[in-house]
Amino acid sequence: MKHKRKLIIFLVIFIIAFILLYVFKVQDIILKKIYPTTYAEYVYKYSEQNDIDPLLTFAIIKAESNFNTNAISSSGAIGLMQLMPSTAEEAGEKVGTDVVVKEILYDPEENIKIGTSYYKHLLERYNDSFLVALAAYNAGIGNVDKWIEQGIIKPDGSDIENIPYKETNNYVRKIVRDYEIYKNLYN
Repeated sequence: MKHKRKLIIFLVIFIIAFILLYVFKVQDIILKKIYPTTYAEYVYKYSEQNDIDPLLTFAIIKAESNFNTNAISSSGAIGLMQLMPSTAEEAGEKVGTDVVVKEILYDPEENIKIGTSYYKHLLERYNDSFLVALAAYNAGIGNVDKWIEQGIIKPDGSDIENIPYKETNNYVRKIVRDYEIYKNLYN
């Protein structure tokens, strides 16, 4: 009788453990569908070339276009990393890509190549503060420089919650959240 009871308890614990493992695995599978690593070959290649964590690049792409190569914003930003043609033209020169026609920005490899190069430029400009660089990626260098100059945000990004543009404030928060999710899922 005691052995039967122990066997039943063991089986119940085993079944509960199996169910929990299954649920967490399914959760992982679902999260990986929501937070994909589409275009990983290009993301890893160009992120590493530009000393950017590829998981951060995935988070930027997720926020910018949700991996839609044909995305166009209301302000005219194009492709995966939502590059403005004028910004892409400047950044493209630095990586040897001639952006004479904006159609090149629909190409995933070129968009990621130019986008990561531009983000690296922002990191260098803002002393590797990835938060301030993200703010500049969204709101523009002129706005971020003004906010720093006026003491609205600190150059190190430690008070990034003070960003006055609601859209940019939410953008930075979203990427930080998604970046943490990417790190938890793929590290």
